Amino acid sequence: MRDRNKGLLLAVLAPLTYFAPTLAGGSGAVYSAFVLIAIFASMAYGLDLIVSDLGEVSLAHTVFFAVGSYTTALLATRAGAGGWTTLAAAIVAALVFALLMGLVTLRLREFVFSLVTYAIAVVAATIAQNWSFLGGSDGLRGIPPLSLALPGMTLGAANDRELWPFAFALLVVVIYLVDRFRHSRLGSAAIMTHLNPRLAIVSGIDPQQVRLKVFLFSAPITASAGWLYAYQRAYVSADILDSYFLILMLTAVVLIGRRLLLGPLIATVMILTQEKFLSMGGYADKIILGGVLIATLAFFPRGLIGFAKPLSQGVRRMMGRAPQSTP
Repeated sequence: MRDRNKGLLLAVLAPLTYFAPTLAGGSGAVYSAFVLIAIFASMAYGLDLIVSDLGEVSLAHTVFFAVGSYTTALLATRAGAGGWTTLAAAIVAALVFALLMGLVTLRLREFVFSLVTYAIAVVAATIAQNWSFLGGSDGLRGIPPLSLALPGMTLGAANDRELWPFAFALLVVVIYLVDRFRHSRLGSAAIMTHLNPRLAIVSGIDPQQVRLKVFLFSAPITASAGWLYAYQRAYVSADILDSYFLILMLTAVVLIGRRLLLGPLIATVMILTQEKFLSMGGYADKIILGGVLIATLAFFPRGLIGFAKPLSQGVRRMMGRAPQSTP
């Protein structure tokens, strides 16, 4: 019954979300904001699987985002590859990197795991900044507009208005995959490995294999967001590995509450709305974003939903104690 209600809710929200840019005015700035919301929410969902389901904090997930973007930029600018080819290549590249990182890091736990993944992110940023093959500090420019050719049909996007349907489709696919993951055997094994490793082992589950499989499932999701971000931006540079993207992902994961299907999306909407329409300047926005992450972890470790539940229970108690009116 619960799954049926969730399905009905999503069926109602999906068309409303698709037409939301038009309802919000339909300007170029509005479409740009909605495209970025879809991209960054998709990016965050990849990390959400690691943080919420495995219970580990990966500080190297920006690397998968960068892998998707750089793979797209290299193939599009130097080989003239189309959108389907760059998407497939971004996913394959992310799987290779996830396998290598997984073999190195997934034997580690908690603080050591986070520290090693952070070191990987620092190394990746340094390489991107200084390797001429990746454009160095100038990055890779001149990425052509997105083109997704199908038999008898040519689909493309030269601006944010035209890119929105593709960004929306990516977001829908990502949310669907995350939902299916959490209803799968792998999802159940992941949460058991997180909450009770001993019980998982007794049940015949290999925690290391589970962690590696979840890593391999998560990485292409974040890389796909990087794929679309490269087309939206039309260039890729080392700033894609900036700490801003990591803090954005972490905030999107924890702000509303973990393991909530629409949590990362709602959090990303809140963050991007502030930055795009209530901006106080680049540095101030970063301070606000970092401050929100600090406040959430310090005062609302279960996310805003953890604050809302006791509040609603208190309101119900107060209403239950209210004197009944006499006719």
